[in-house]
Amino acid sequence: MLRLAAIVFAKELRDALRDRRTLLAVVLSSVAVGPLMLVLLSALVGSLEERAQAREIVVAGAAHGPTLINYLERQTLVVKPAPADYERALRERRLGDAVLVIPPGFERQLAAGLRPTLNIVAATGNTRAAASRDRVAQALQGFSLEQAGLRLAWRGVAPALLEVVRIEDRDLADPRARSAQLTAMLPYFVLMAVLYGALNAALDTTAGERERGSLEPLLTNPAPRAAIVLGKWAAVASVGMLIAVLSSTSFLPGQWLLRSESLAALFRYGWREAALFLALLLPLAAAMSALLMAVAMRCRSVREAQAAATVVLLVVSLLPLVALLDLGGERPWHLAVPALAQVTLMGRVLRGETIAALDLVWPLAVAMLVTAAGIADVARRLRRGG
Repeated sequence: MLRLAAIVFAKELRDALRDRRTLLAVVLSSVAVGPLMLVLLSALVGSLEERAQAREIVVAGAAHGPTLINYLERQTLVVKPAPADYERALRERRLGDAVLVIPPGFERQLAAGLRPTLNIVAATGNTRAAASRDRVAQALQGFSLEQAGLRLAWRGVAPALLEVVRIEDRDLADPRARSAQLTAMLPYFVLMAVLYGALNAALDTTAGERERGSLEPLLTNPAPRAAIVLGKWAAVASVGMLIAVLSSTSFLPGQWLLRSESLAALFRYGWREAALFLALLLPLAAAMSALLMAVAMRCRSVREAQAAATVVLLVVSLLPLVALLDLGGERPWHLAVPALAQVTLMGRVLRGETIAALDLVWPLAVAMLVTAAGIADVARRLRRGG
């Protein structure tokens, strides 16, 4: 039976690799996904670093507050005049900085010891402007503290009385944990690459053969149905595993493309991390191949199988979101849910956390159970004549 399964496997794998759609899925979803995601992430971090180094602040009505402008310049901030239509520019996302508006009479009220009002204008839909709002607010808080200290000193009161307690921030996260916040989506994209990469091969070897009329002649052979199913499943799983290998290893050369020096220093992905990724993804690729084949075998055409498989992939792709919606953090049962377990453990790998051997047992056991159930279902249907 194993010899017959190997023959079916070689035939199905050869047909799968000849399919242009499968080859395109392999190249785009595995070879390109790692470098592309790292380049895009590096470009994002690099642009944020450039904006932070520029230390620019956009001000409307700078002539109304020379004292405030003097303070901002002493803080090495570059004051830039706001465009006349800054509100419209913020709404249309043409302006990427929040605007500090100094109203008329600000300097006079400040000199009189009153509390003048300053406005920070931003748009929630404008992500870049919303991000710069905190920088402007922090600068204004420093100006407010300086003015309060000057007023107290003028009255003979120690400014230190304003600071009842001293607050110091302590960040317990190591550099790799901080970088994992930026690369948190990488495991999800790798997972999707494996799932969608095996989709075409799973549909072609089941519903595709049924639609082409080549499944019935295959069933007339005296070969055991188990050998046929194992050969077909091994070919589909090999495509998924190939994508898993290429996706996991694509991050190794992809690190050379990082533009951001800080991200390059924080992102550490070597052969150990790639091996852990594969230990998680290879069993999942085998399980999803069997599951997709079982779903497609119930359909009469490729289009019907695509619709059914899309629902399955949608459900599987939504499972990792459970960790985001569960504010209680990681729970033990997360490791028993396919896709969620893989994304959770791959996130630990990127954070540099230790993964115990027991943590790999549950994902492996569930993947083996899904694989066995899927293969058994396909074999049962083939014994019934498809």
